[in-house]
Amino acid sequence: MSRGTRPESDFQQNIGKIFAIFLFGFLAAGILLSIFERLGAPAHLVGYSVIAITLAVYAVIAVLARTGSESEYFVAGRDIPPVYNGMATAAEWMSGATFIGLAGMVYLLGHDGLAYLIGMTGGFVLMAVLIVPYLRKLGAYTIPEFFGARYGAFPRLLAVIILAITTFALLVAQMYGLGLIASRFLDIPYEWAVWAGLAMILLSTMLGGMKAVTWSQAAQYAVLLIAYLTPIAFLSMKTFGWPVPQFTYGEALAQITSLETGLIEKGLADARTLKPHVTPFLQLDALNFFGLVFCLMLGVASFPHLLMRYLTTPTVREARTSVAWSAFFVLLLALTIPAYAAFAKLEVYRLIDGGTSFAALPAWVETYSKLDLIKIHGVSLKMLDDTIAAVKAGAGDVAGVAAYLKASARDTAEGYAALKEAVKAGLLEAAKSARDFGGAEKWETFRQTVLPIAAKAAGNKTGMLTQGGLVLEPNAVVLAIPEIAGLPAVISGLTAAGALAAALAAATGLAISIANAIGHDVYHKILDPGAPAGRRLAVSRLILLGVAFAAAYGAARRPTDIISLVTWGFSLAAAGFFPALVLGIWWKRANAWGAAAGMIAGFGLCLYYLVATRYFAADFYGIWSHLSSADAAAAEKFASLKSLWTSAEGDAKAAAWAALDLQARGTAASPGVANWFGVLGVSAAVFAVPLGFALIFVVSLITPRPWPEITALIEEMRRPKGPDVLSDDDEIAAR
Repeated sequence: MSRGTRPESDFQQNIGKIFAIFLFGFLAAGILLSIFERLGAPAHLVGYSVIAITLAVYAVIAVLARTGSESEYFVAGRDIPPVYNGMATAAEWMSGATFIGLAGMVYLLGHDGLAYLIGMTGGFVLMAVLIVPYLRKLGAYTIPEFFGARYGAFPRLLAVIILAITTFALLVAQMYGLGLIASRFLDIPYEWAVWAGLAMILLSTMLGGMKAVTWSQAAQYAVLLIAYLTPIAFLSMKTFGWPVPQFTYGEALAQITSLETGLIEKGLADARTLKPHVTPFLQLDALNFFGLVFCLMLGVASFPHLLMRYLTTPTVREARTSVAWSAFFVLLLALTIPAYAAFAKLEVYRLIDGGTSFAALPAWVETYSKLDLIKIHGVSLKMLDDTIAAVKAGAGDVAGVAAYLKASARDTAEGYAALKEAVKAGLLEAAKSARDFGGAEKWETFRQTVLPIAAKAAGNKTGMLTQGGLVLEPNAVVLAIPEIAGLPAVISGLTAAGALAAALAAATGLAISIANAIGHDVYHKILDPGAPAGRRLAVSRLILLGVAFAAAYGAARRPTDIISLVTWGFSLAAAGFFPALVLGIWWKRANAWGAAAGMIAGFGLCLYYLVATRYFAADFYGIWSHLSSADAAAAEKFASLKSLWTSAEGDAKAAAWAALDLQARGTAASPGVANWFGVLGVSAAVFAVPLGFALIFVVSLITPRPWPEITALIEEMRRPKGPDVLSDDDEIAAR
């Protein structure tokens, strides 16, 4: 019996009405809360209410969509209409990391940040043309099941391992985003926020599996779309008198360019370090710009948690239509992201251009400095908080503070180590005087004592905020826009609700893709093929519980740079999956030996390059210096820093190592000396994907042809009509 479709339920026949009621109710609640705010309701209660309403909706969906059916749990019964599946996919694509980080990357990199947008949207074209219809025709429950049917047991196991590693990296990033958002807007400790997010993820997945996840994600897309568009529309209206930021984006860019010139003329920016927002290839050179586009496109096209969304549609034709809807809904968001970056930069530059003193910093700077998302000349209010904690723990000097931070505040320790001694001493004295202060007094101490010392150490002689001195972390841009623009609290709450929706949408999809792959492809297909459906579902749910707890634990340790975590995942997915997926569909001669060789070598090379250039950069350069793009001056500087580190002792050795490591690994936008031909680590798939294709091709040609059953399977996959190839009780085994 094929894994086919079922008759439409009453729910699906009325889904349009149900969804319209949900949207109308959500908008009405927002309007009502804005009225309450105008009547004097406390701002924090208004924000909490917006978030509570959306979370309640997701909880209701999770309970109503509970199921004991294996088909509904793994593939939502294969009866999700294309338009809603497109919404769910777009919500999963957006993710919390993308919601709060992608506009920030465009803010940081200017024109060059568009590489993220081009790559992460262009992948849907490859997906629609090369992969999705054929996976849907196969009738698989998971993406590794394709590898099992096409290549055999070992490639299936490899696919599960690669899926778990790549998807887990993204899941940790989403959990980090959940914690960051909830801690900011619900005013709870970050660690508590992570575990609260875990509870919501488990509620959304454990009861109903893919069925509950899909309908929750469709609702979450509506929330995050409204939340993403509303603040920037208000800001566009406030700035240019027109509430369509995509149309006023050009004017914002023109004003940014003008302000950049003015800041330099006023001495509030340095022409040597300011990177004009609209000038291409200043932050990423052409090689890394297009390399990043390449990696992200192939990663999107082959990422299992996105591909499995199209296994839920009734037919092959509707799978194609679903991809088109996904691209449309993604485009609505992608066209807004550059405007977010431009309007945020415009507001920040206006603040600096107005000659803002440290004593006159606006309240939003305090808010995000407390979260370490804003630094001024390398220091933040969080750094002062952590120094106060060190003083209370008994630290009496700079060395004691450094030791405390290494042990108890590792996220602060690296930034603290990079400070000049005068700034460290200033932080210590401020911490001693402010150890018993409340929030307002502590902020005043930070502005009046710590910031002037940090500015003087950095060579800022203006006594005012400067473009080079103010660092707005990418993760803060979207979250801060409502406060930067002075918008009502209901808008801030809406932004938080949208960010939480995006994070939950991605986290639930990622968690269930890992659990389903292990439960279905390892437990059911390899360890216990005869297990009844009830036991298989129970095992998948237990695995889901373990995966979610592991991700929450990883997120609670505060991983840095969540956008890098995301791009790592896409590069690894492209390297591990794309060649074997595409050749498995389009080249009948590809066999299990070739697929295994290509997957292992491609994934292994990509992982090696990512890890070695990030965490072992100095050693990597020592091995591969002959392939580095470093010029003679950079190589000489590295040698000098290495000599300094070798001879240094104590804290000086740690500071010397920090400088050496930075010279070796570079930054997110600029490679250090540890590279091959100047390629950034996040673009490692430019080496790995060609290797994967080459090995699959060569190894398949020198080993036996696939069995006739496999050739027949491929031919049947390419026929758009007819029943699914696989049945619930049978699967063609590659030999």
